[in-house]
Amino acid sequence: MRYCFVALANEDNRYRVRAGQACPNFKAIKAFFALISQIRTIGQFGRMFKMPDGVQANNHLPNKLPEIFESFGEARRDGFLAMKAIKDKGIGVVGTFCTYTPYEVFTAAGLVPVGLCSTSDETIAEAEKTLPRNLCPLIKASYGFAVADKCPYMYFSDLVVGENTCDGKKKMYELLGRIKDVYVMDLPQTQYKDSAKLLWKEEIEALKEKVEARFGVTVTPEDLVRAIKERNRERVLLKELYELSKATPPPMTGLQQLRILFGSQFKFDHEAKLAELRETIDKIKENYAQGQRPVPATAKRIAITGCPMGGATEKVVQAIEESGGVVVAYENCTGAKQFDRQVSENGNPIEALAEYYLNIGCAVMTPNKNRLELLGRLCREFKADGVVEMVLQACQPYSVETHTIREFLDGISVPFLSLETDYSSGDVGQLKTRAAAFIEML
Repeated sequence: MRYCFVALANEDNRYRVRAGQACPNFKAIKAFFALISQIRTIGQFGRMFKMPDGVQANNHLPNKLPEIFESFGEARRDGFLAMKAIKDKGIGVVGTFCTYTPYEVFTAAGLVPVGLCSTSDETIAEAEKTLPRNLCPLIKASYGFAVADKCPYMYFSDLVVGENTCDGKKKMYELLGRIKDVYVMDLPQTQYKDSAKLLWKEEIEALKEKVEARFGVTVTPEDLVRAIKERNRERVLLKELYELSKATPPPMTGLQQLRILFGSQFKFDHEAKLAELRETIDKIKENYAQGQRPVPATAKRIAITGCPMGGATEKVVQAIEESGGVVVAYENCTGAKQFDRQVSENGNPIEALAEYYLNIGCAVMTPNKNRLELLGRLCREFKADGVVEMVLQACQPYSVETHTIREFLDGISVPFLSLETDYSSGDVGQLKTRAAAFIEML
C-alpha cells in the first residue's frame, strides 16, 4: 500500500509536508498538488523546504537580482505539478541518479528524465532500517524517500536508471529494484583504456534497447542527434550563466548561482526553460551594467569541488558567504562538470554520447585527471582565491581523493579547505567557524 502527501502543516511558521492516509487511487496527492500550488513566493518556498537550523537565507542582500531567479529556486517544488501533468498526458518518466547517465537517450525516445538524488535528511531514519548508518547520506536519503513513498519524482518514474559508480550505490540499487523497475548501467572505472570506451558505448546502446523495449518506442540515430542538439543548447546557456561570475565582483552570489543550476533540472518544458535562462542571463547583464553589485568587491572568491550539492548542503555555501566569501564556481556534478563541454553533433551519436559522458571527471575514476584539469582551469578563469571541497560523510571515493586534490592545489599555489558534512543541521556552527577561519587566512 502506498502513502502519499496529503497536507501542509504550519509549525512555527515553517511549512512541512506530511504523509497521510493510504491512497491507492492517488487522490490524496492531488490534494497536495492543489495546496502546494497556492504557495508562490520565494519566502514561502524557503519555509516549506526549510534550511537547517542556524542557517539563514541570504534575503538581506543589498541589491536584488532579477525576480525570475525565484522561479529556479521554486523549480523543484513546482516540478511536482509539472510532473503530474506530464503523467496525465501519458508521457513516460525516467528517474536518474548520476551525471554519467545519458539524458539524450530518454529525450530522444520522447520521455522525460528527472534527477532522484535526495538532498534532505528527512527519510534517513527510514533508510537506516535497512541500510548501514555509516553510509553516504545521499544514498540513504535517496533510498529512504523511495521506501517511504515521499518523493513524487520517484513515484512517477516508470523506470529508474542507475550506474555502478560507487559500491554503496550499486548495492542500494539491488534493494531499490524490489520496489521499482531499476536498470543499472555498467560504468567503467577508468577513462583511458580502449576497452573502457568500447564498454561504455555498448552500455549506452544497451540502455537505448532497454528504453525501446520498456516504452514500446524506436529511437533512431536522427532522434539521438536531435536530442543531443537540444541538450547542448541548454549546456551552452548554463555555462554562459555561471561564467558571468568571472566578473569582479560577480553579479550574483554563489547561493543564487547554485539554485539556478540545481533548479534547472526540474523544469521540464525544454523550450520554456531555455527562454527563461536566456532572459535571466540578459537581465543579470543589464542589472550589472546599470551598476547593481550584489556582492562586495572585497569578498574572497571561492571555487567549490567535491560531492554533488543542493538542498541541505547549501549550508556550506552559506557558511562561506556569511563569512566574507563568495562562491564563484562549482566544479562538482551540480555545476561545471555537467556543462563545461558539449556532445559532438557529428558522426555516430552513440559514440559521441559515450565519448562525452565517459570523460566526466569523478572520484570513481582512476586516474581522475579530468577532475584536476577542470578544477585547475576554473581556478584560473574565475580567479579563485581558494578552493573549498565538500565531501559527504562516508563517501569513500571523494574522501580518499582529497589528498590528491590538496597536492594538486598546493602545486598551483591555491589555498584549500576540505569540509566533511552530511544532511543534518548539527554541524552548521562548525562549518561556519572553519569557513570563517579559512577566508580570514586568505
